[in-house]
Amino acid sequence: MAYTRLSGTGLEISRLCLGCWNFGTEEPWMVGDEEAAHEIIDRAIDSGINVLDTANVYSHGESERIVGNAIQGRREELVVTSKVFGRMREGPNGRGLSRKHVLEQVDRTLERLGTDYLDLYQIHRWDEHTPIEETLSALTHLVDEGKVRYVGASTMAAWQFTKALYEADRQRYERFDSMQLEYSLVDRHEEQNLLPVCTDQNVGTLAWSPLAGGFLTGRYDRDDDPDDGSRAAEDPYMQQRFTDENWAVLDVVRDLAEVKDATMAQVSLAWLLHKDSVDAPIVGPTTVEELDDSVAALDVSLSDREIERLEAPKSPSWSERKVPW
Repeated sequence: MAYTRLSGTGLEISRLCLGCWNFGTEEPWMVGDEEAAHEIIDRAIDSGINVLDTANVYSHGESERIVGNAIQGRREELVVTSKVFGRMREGPNGRGLSRKHVLEQVDRTLERLGTDYLDLYQIHRWDEHTPIEETLSALTHLVDEGKVRYVGASTMAAWQFTKALYEADRQRYERFDSMQLEYSLVDRHEEQNLLPVCTDQNVGTLAWSPLAGGFLTGRYDRDDDPDDGSRAAEDPYMQQRFTDENWAVLDVVRDLAEVKDATMAQVSLAWLLHKDSVDAPIVGPTTVEELDDSVAALDVSLSDREIERLEAPKSPSWSERKVPW
């Protein structure tokens, strides 16, 4: 495993992070068996991955509980992250980034994870109903208390993130140390949105859905309907990726995979690992074999010409797209 530092900090992280959204029973394609989930987590740690990324909303706390049970006895060697924003109960104050919700949810997250601190606590989305100053104040309080080491954000418009950084500097609140953003060969909109801000402001970047929900693995065929029960069959957001432009990207990925005797997933991840603007992709395997395949991407080299070929079919553009929940 290769390691780097989360940009702008001294925190050492593995070049691949383990995404834990897949652990739970919220969707039929998830890993609901805890023993199977622990096998994946154990293999990730044995492979040198030290970042485990989860969220309170993932299967309504199941993911955090599964991760917490898996890491007992080896907490100190890991960078454990979680997120807050999504609805965790019905009624007022059951979601969002108010001081009340943030402070309540961090304690419940810590309890499920079986730890007394988070290495990185991230706001999962922008909350248009809560002043960002209130959220930053609450996060600063958590850092001061020792419950959180670093604070991060995820998935928003560049103007929103810029405003948050400005207010943190102006009012001397904790500044966001990281941005978790959607980025893959077929989802390059952040090249015109958040990535320039993060580069300019020296903010760490973690890329979610680096394989575009499995699209870049070659799992789907342009001429066939997705299998019943698959993520593509169940998730309208996944279905957005079935465009002529994206199929053209996939054709290049397939060609290069054959030339390099690699898998399509490895070529797709290698493209991200060659990007200076990204500290680490977050992979979300549902089997040990998928995890091993992702780790092997670290050994796949791409030339500048090959990177140009991969990028040529798609022009990055940004709009305020609807993302999951």
